[in-house]
Amino acid sequence: MQNVYIKAVSKFLPNEAVTNDRMESILGMVNGKPSRARSIVLRNNRIIQRYYALDEMGNVTHNNAQLTHQAIKNLLEIAQVPEGEIDILSCGTSTPDQMLPSHASMVHGVWGKKSLEINSATGICTSGINALKYGFMAISSGSAQTAVCTGSERVSSWLRADKFNKEAEKLIELEQNPVIAFDKDFLRWMLSDGAGAMLLSDQPNEEGISLKINWIKGISYANELETCMYAGATKDKDGNLISWSDTDPENWLSESVFAIKQDIKLLDEHIIQKGTESTREILNENRVSPEEIDHFLPHISSYYFHDRLNEAFIKAGINIPLEKWFVNLETFGNIGSASIYLQLEALLYSGKLIKGEKILISVPESGRFSYVYGLLEVV
Repeated sequence: MQNVYIKAVSKFLPNEAVTNDRMESILGMVNGKPSRARSIVLRNNRIIQRYYALDEMGNVTHNNAQLTHQAIKNLLEIAQVPEGEIDILSCGTSTPDQMLPSHASMVHGVWGKKSLEINSATGICTSGINALKYGFMAISSGSAQTAVCTGSERVSSWLRADKFNKEAEKLIELEQNPVIAFDKDFLRWMLSDGAGAMLLSDQPNEEGISLKINWIKGISYANELETCMYAGATKDKDGNLISWSDTDPENWLSESVFAIKQDIKLLDEHIIQKGTESTREILNENRVSPEEIDHFLPHISSYYFHDRLNEAFIKAGINIPLEKWFVNLETFGNIGSASIYLQLEALLYSGKLIKGEKILISVPESGRFSYVYGLLEVV
């Protein structure tokens, strides 16, 4: 198998940072009233600022393909590599601009001047690292020499108040409290926009450092657990999803069918337990001792889970001290599939890495509880 190296990492964040006190003025108020959940969610996640592809009036400034394109442009400028040398474009996102065609196809349409192989990884947060895995496998198998892999989200337009006002109006008609359910309102104060990109090659950088990919491995628990995070569907009393295509179109707006929803009870019950279980299983399978890890990059949606994951690791005998953890959630917010790209970008250019060090990356998603891990080595 051919060795594969990450030669450069880039990011693109739209517009100016949005602080907590400005969020609702941009996203809007459902039924014209402030959210009851906002202060509670922000207190727990400890996010200080995030980025939206919206202007001050809530108008769209970038779509997802454009965010990804900008991250790729930044990547090729950093690496000083012409577009013509790229063999594969592999893109992951949970918020494509349309259901069809694929996200990678749209990114290639915005960016590409040459024909090349493309791949789109679907899912939620793991879609970005699965896009990375596709590029890794293609190069390691010898079918390509270079790949650009991306993770991106443009979720802010999904979170605007106008997407929920019809539901609030229906609740008023039914003489009920016009407050959208917590499983929808919760995510309005969690998610952010942005994109990251990585350049993969069968050769390391001639100068400076590169990150050799030793392995990328995932595991899903969908066979055990019901759906926790979803969009384009509703959930019945038995936990089954009812697709938007099987729902009366008149209910698409009144039930906020296309809104992103998360079952908080399921999340709290399983995300840490399965995260600990999968970490231990993957490390054992790949014969990696926790003591060998020099830097741990876990994608987390909230610092509420950061502290609980650390406690669970200690109980499970997974010895990765907090001083080895690298998280920048408070600065950029939760950008889903792009988050691990932004974490790795910040660490790679921090000046802290030493050749020979090992980096464990960990990306969970609560969709139906799946986890992907990767081990990188500084060379």
